Amino acid sequence: MPSQDEKLLATAIYVTSFFTTIVGPLIIWLLKKNESSFIDNHGKEYFNFVISYGVYALISSILMIVLIGFITIWIVGVLGFIFTIVAAVKAYEGKEYQIPLVFRIIR
Repeated sequence: MPSQDEKLLATAIYVTSFFTTIVGPLIIWLLKKNESSFIDNHGKEYFNFVISYGVYALISSILMIVLIGFITIWIVGVLGFIFTIVAAVKAYEGKEYQIPLVFRIIR
């Protein structure tokens, strides 16, 4: 079971992403990944999430040429927002969480 500090730092990875998409979560993850496997797992999950949803946003942007992208970009944005909040809550509860539709690139 992770400690309260580990839970708060794992939650902070997701919460800081609303203000700094890469820098805040990266600093927390890099500083604490060797000390806590819980924080390391959430950091990897977050960056896999950023990569995956970045790819989805890029594909949606390209699909704007044929107009379907205007719908899919909104879907990607809403799902990204919702899954970030859900992941933050799960981290605060001390649970491992895998965000749906994410490529597991960083292991």
